[in-house]
Amino acid sequence: MKLFRIEDFINTKNPKPGQRFTQDILPRKGDSSQLAGIFGLLEPHTQVPYHYHKQRHSIIIVIGGEATEIIEGKEIPIKTHDVLYIPPGEKHMILNKTDTAFQYLEFFTNVTPDDFVEVK
Repeated sequence: MKLFRIEDFINTKNPKPGQRFTQDILPRKGDSSQLAGIFGLLEPHTQVPYHYHKQRHSIIIVIGGEATEIIEGKEIPIKTHDVLYIPPGEKHMILNKTDTAFQYLEFFTNVTPDDFVEVK
């Protein structure tokens, strides 16, 4: 069992100012080899590239800020307390158009590194 407390992440300072930062919170090996998790911090006016995953199912829990999730070309505003499910094959990206950081927890299946496919 592992307990995740939002307050443990909400005040995290980005060690790479101006860049996207992620930190493993549920390691991609050992007991959790079928499920992994990260804390993500997306700086103002930055984005995660448009991409899809071949087999990964993702749950994204927004814990701070606002952003735009672009799913299959459609813009969806997301904010604190929203939860997104993204199935395999669905093209998506996060775009932070605001002046504040966007923070999220993401839990996902299929933890292999070759599952990320960037869409140009």
